[in-house]
Amino acid sequence: MTQLPDRFIEDRRLRDAARAVLAEDIARLQGSLGEQGIASRVSSEVTSSIGGRIRTGARDVLDQAKAQAADSMGVLAMLVGAIILWFAREPIFAWFQDVLGDTDEAAEQPEDAASPEAASAGDPA
Repeated sequence: MTQLPDRFIEDRRLRDAARAVLAEDIARLQGSLGEQGIASRVSSEVTSSIGGRIRTGARDVLDQAKAQAADSMGVLAMLVGAIILWFAREPIFAWFQDVLGDTDEAAEQPEDAASPEAASAGDPA
């Protein structure tokens, strides 16, 4: 057998060491993928990054809303009042019907028919 140069032997040792590290990394990756699949890894990464962006955007919108609300408190108060009236419309309408219904019934009856004295005075029997 021929004598190999020292440089070649050293290169072979480095290559074998690199191959061992690579094989170890591949085995670790295969074990990790066995626990959690590629699809779930990608979806969890995407979900976390999108969730972070959404949270950041929501904070920005909230900050802008606070600034706008501070600038126009009258408009905001009117909006809140309108919303409250909208949700309370049924009881308010019922109250108006009760109040207006009592006055309408009194207006519908003639005055002669409303008093019992007038009914007995007009009756000859």
